[in-house]
Amino acid sequence: MTRPFAPSCDRNQGPILEVLQRHLAEARRVLEIGSGTGQHAVHFATAIPWLTWQSSDRADNLAGIGAWLDDAALPNTPPAIELDVEGPWPDVTFDAVFTANSLHIMGWPQAEAFFAGVGGILEQKGLLIVYGPFNYGGDFTSDSNRAFEQWLKERDPASGIRDFEAVNALARGIGLVLVEDNAMPANNRCLVWRRMP
Repeated sequence: MTRPFAPSCDRNQGPILEVLQRHLAEARRVLEIGSGTGQHAVHFATAIPWLTWQSSDRADNLAGIGAWLDDAALPNTPPAIELDVEGPWPDVTFDAVFTANSLHIMGWPQAEAFFAGVGGILEQKGLLIVYGPFNYGGDFTSDSNRAFEQWLKERDPASGIRDFEAVNALARGIGLVLVEDNAMPANNRCLVWRRMP
């Protein structure tokens, strides 16, 4: 199978990796939710070899992810698993959960299900790291994000750029505390929460 390719993954993986390397020094098992093409999994697992990087996505994306994982043949990337945020979720726990460009694609009920699911699989002191665009105080951070929102709504009215405050409230609801909010290229953010004991 030809490996799927997303140019945005090539553009954002360097800045994201800097955040991951800062926070995942003690982590051993990471679940990526919404692995998409599989590009991120290969890049991050190569650069952070002490991690077991578990990819996941809906069933229709698994073959493409598998093509990337098979081509790289890394020892720390097990086969991708099927995961829809509305369940069922894995019956194992992880030191960290990572997702990129997913919360604005799903509807708000699915975003709520995402956090509820993460709450069930994240270890004490575990990390949740989320990359993507966010609004602050109900406002867009750029004209390009405003245009992106319009494109999202035309594609799926249930999707849309999420308000940071609403997402942070969901994180607090599962015992997470924000430890970093990083400005990223192209008006994106990389948010890092830690579960407190």
